[in-house]
Amino acid sequence: MPYAVPLWKSIRDDLRAQVKAGLLKPGDRIPTTRKLMEQHSTTSATVRRAVDSMIECGELVGRQSLGVFVADRSDNV
Repeated sequence: MPYAVPLWKSIRDDLRAQVKAGLLKPGDRIPTTRKLMEQHSTTSATVRRAVDSMIECGELVGRQSLGVFVADRSDNV
């Protein structure tokens, strides 16, 4: 029997899919923590874990007081 994917990974994968599909483009602000909590029926800690994992990988960039944005990957090449 396959194991369930942790919810934070599901949120991360959903955000990645939105970027890949062009729904979120480099420089776009991602939905707020509150919005992601509502969409995925989870806690802020779970959303933070997903977002933080993407920030660590350079996929997202956090800007103090402004939010979290899709990184411009061409800067990382």
